[in-house]
Amino acid sequence: MDPWYSAKDVLLCDLCEIPVHQMYCHYCDFCHVKLCKACVGEHLSDLSEEHRVVPFKQKGITPNYPKCPTHVGKLCELHCKECDIPVCSLCLLSIFHKGHNLLNLQEENKPKKEATEKDLDELLNSICPKYEENLAVIQREKTGLEKHYEKLTTDVVKRGEDWHREINVVVNKRKSEIDEMKTKHMAALDKQEHEITSIIAEVNQCIVDLRRKLDSNDASPSAYISRNVEFRSLPPKLSLPHFCPLKINTEQLHQMFGSLSELSITTEEHDYTMKKPDHGNVMRIPQAVLYPQMEPEAEYCPPVKPLLDEPELITTIDTGYKYLYNVTCLNDEEIWTCGLDKIMKLYNLQGKLLKAIQTKSGNTPRDIEKTWSGDLVYTDPNARTVDIVYNNQIQEVIRLRDWTPHYVCNISYGDFLVTMVSDDGEQSKVVRYSGSTETQTIQFDNEGKPLYSSGDLKYISENRNLDICVADNRAGAVVVVNQAGKLRFRYTGHPSTDKGSFYPLGITTDSQSHILTSDCEFHCIHILDQDGQFLRYIDNCDLKYPWGLCVDMSDNLFVTELNSGKVKKIKYDHHMIR
Repeated sequence: MDPWYSAKDVLLCDLCEIPVHQMYCHYCDFCHVKLCKACVGEHLSDLSEEHRVVPFKQKGITPNYPKCPTHVGKLCELHCKECDIPVCSLCLLSIFHKGHNLLNLQEENKPKKEATEKDLDELLNSICPKYEENLAVIQREKTGLEKHYEKLTTDVVKRGEDWHREINVVVNKRKSEIDEMKTKHMAALDKQEHEITSIIAEVNQCIVDLRRKLDSNDASPSAYISRNVEFRSLPPKLSLPHFCPLKINTEQLHQMFGSLSELSITTEEHDYTMKKPDHGNVMRIPQAVLYPQMEPEAEYCPPVKPLLDEPELITTIDTGYKYLYNVTCLNDEEIWTCGLDKIMKLYNLQGKLLKAIQTKSGNTPRDIEKTWSGDLVYTDPNARTVDIVYNNQIQEVIRLRDWTPHYVCNISYGDFLVTMVSDDGEQSKVVRYSGSTETQTIQFDNEGKPLYSSGDLKYISENRNLDICVADNRAGAVVVVNQAGKLRFRYTGHPSTDKGSFYPLGITTDSQSHILTSDCEFHCIHILDQDGQFLRYIDNCDLKYPWGLCVDMSDNLFVTELNSGKVKKIKYDHHMIR
């Protein structure tokens, strides 16, 4: 095809609407119309308007000056700077513009034209494509929105089904325990029934013998031994077991069930030149996140709670211990405590003693921890055992040889982590247990060097990201390994001159994956992020020799004071106090 006659070069005359090729087309720069050769004369015949006809390819070269409002037929080619209006040649003769600074209108408008051309180019090549791209993103998201929210609903329903299965497992376990208790109870009653029946027979025989003796009027001396003392001791009565349900904490249930990340719809303006448009510039689709204790493959995303500039002391509980070692929260209203005593005590937040339990061996417990089911676990170094208090009965869970258990934490999936020291005092390690079965040992780094010092003061806690955090007092460090036991970092204290040496004691973690550890020597608490970066101290609240630590479900901190025997509840982040 001849390029001179390509379809893109064919135009329509605005007067007769006949197709005409560009090379034969004309254009009126003042009236902005396309003209074929035959229509040029007709257009110029209109004397009511000024015309300037040029070849089509030269359109726009003629300045389009405004018409003068004062002088008919004249164009304003100049601009009066003082009056800020366009003027024609006749206006120059007027006294109104005498001595004024007059500028060429075309030159005056050149910067504005350049700015306009720049804006047009930006609108065409940048802004409009960005909006069209964002529009395409929105349309794609709208297409997949129903499917995504159906998946969210499915995930939540599945989560509920998982909980129902777990609840059924617990219920069936309790039912099995009840059946076993019932069988044992019945066997014990059968045994007591048989024993009492035999005793009744013996008592009846004694009655017969004694009556016969009294009726015989036998005056001869005879050997008589009374059995009444023997019969006075009735057999022990068996007590019926009871079910003691824990109070259901609705907020705790919501947190453990899982949460949705917030739906974030951006309403502020975005500068497209600062970042490329993507799905995130329009809307972040919420993802279901589940609590790590229940689903290890999921990531828990709690709401961010900034730290307070000044932590607040909420309440103080006097436990009566001469030396107070540790505390663990049974729930948001009750705390277990242990100290230099064989008795472990349960208090409410008003300081009322609710329960006291003596250790099985009569030894002093070194550490205590609440299990996910609400039972109490404690370590007994002298007996080399880890014991659990279940239904007010103490059962041995772990018994060691050649090693002594010191500190314990109950972690995800119902396992335990125990810090222990060898009998010769030269080695320390952390051992994971599932029930009474050892499933993991954490003792050396990748180079075969010990992770922990030989000292026995090693409180332990599991973080929300499943890191294992140990406050190694003798090493002067918080030692953090991942779930596989690989060293992540050591925190050896903030390098501030006013704090001096660092010897951590108690340790705990919160819902934000903060690590909190007590510094007894300098009467403060260090708060770190999950990567070991120092965030701040808690050094007010009149802390004296802080030792054991724990947090409740609302991230309130509980601190034991070694010498005063007091537990202090402290608010250190922005949350609602219940």
